[in-house]
Formats: sequence, structure tokens, C-alpha cells
Amino acid sequence: MSEQPQGAAQRGRPKDLAKRQAILNAAKGLFLSKGFAATSVDAVASAAGVSKLTVYSHFSDKETLFSAAITSRCEMMMPLPIFDLREDDSVAEVLERIGQAFLSMVDNEDSIRLLRLLCALASQESKLAQLFFDAGPQRVLQGIEQVLRRATEMDKLRVEDPAEAAEDFIGILMGCRHMRVLIGCCAVQGEEERRERVHKAVTLFMRGYC
Repeated sequence: MSEQPQGAAQRGRPKDLAKRQAILNAAKGLFLSKGFAATSVDAVASAAGVSKLTVYSHFSDKETLFSAAITSRCEMMMPLPIFDLREDDSVAEVLERIGQAFLSMVDNEDSIRLLRLLCALASQESKLAQLFFDAGPQRVLQGIEQVLRRATEMDKLRVEDPAEAAEDFIGILMGCRHMRVLIGCCAVQGEEERRERVHKAVTLFMRGYC
């Protein structure tokens, strides 16, 4: 059940953006270190240096706070302009830019820790897993889909189903290596290896859709 006091949010009042960011930073740290169930709104408020009421004035419940924390991290590592495709842009270069940012994000220590936590809680916290997917991976998929649809409209690619092609691209990027990382069979790739992997993935993807 969501933690939420009666009459928590005072609607219509301007929000303090610095306090909002402090809350998100505290939430990200606590969710990663303690997990979702063990992280209380009281703990987040204390870590952020704000009142519990202030947390609720920005986020209606703990689930919303969790989603916002994931979205915030995703936007920090993959800001929306990364998905822009202009007339004079090379599709391959845009996809390489996206691929580099995506692999850097999923190979990040915090991301790996969070995914391992979600896998461990999958049978008890299916709603939490869906919140994570919608706030993180789904956002990235939609951004790639947008690029592929735009590229098709500009006659730079031939993509019949941009949503399916976006999943294909992520699949080629990640392969089985990320699974090995998650279960501890290998270490994350270095920057040079990652760059080479992204280049190969984009080259293979472009062959299928040019």
C-alpha cells in the first residue's frame, strides 16, 4: 500500500525545484541501498533535509517517487535531445550516440545494482518492476522509435514497424553480455570495447533497415 497522508499535496502552490531535486537524490540513494519496501517516505524526507509533507507535495506516493527517481536518472544520462534527428544528420551517427549513452547507463554500477534488486523481488514486486520499466527502458524505446519513424519519413531508412525495430536495436546492443554482467560472470566493458560494440551493432542494424 502506498504511504500517503490525508490532504498531503497542496495543489496550485509553486514547487521548490531545489527541494524536489534533493528529494529525488535521496530517494535514488535509499532505493538502491535499502530496496523499495525498506525505504520509507520518512527516511527520504530526513535524507533530503525536508519534511514528510514536502515530499508529498511533490510526489503523491512512494510509487510515484520511485518512478520519478528512475526517470530523473534516465534523463540525466540520456537527455531527450539525444533522440533528435535533423535533416542533415546521419542516422548511423545518431544511433551510435544513443547506443553509447544507453550502454553507459545500463553498465553503470547503480543500474546493475537496481536491476539485480528488481530481479530478486520480481515474484513479490511485479508492480515495482513495471514502474521501473515504464520510467526507464520504455522511455528509451520510445525515443529510439521516434528516431526510426523520423528517419523513415525522411527516406533515410525503411522501417515498417518502428516500435519493433527499436526493440531489435536494443537487443543487438545488449546481446547476452549484459546478462553475464548481471549474474556476475563477467565485468562491464571498458569505454573502447563499448564504443566498438556500439559501432558493430549500428552497422548490423543499418544493414537490415537501409
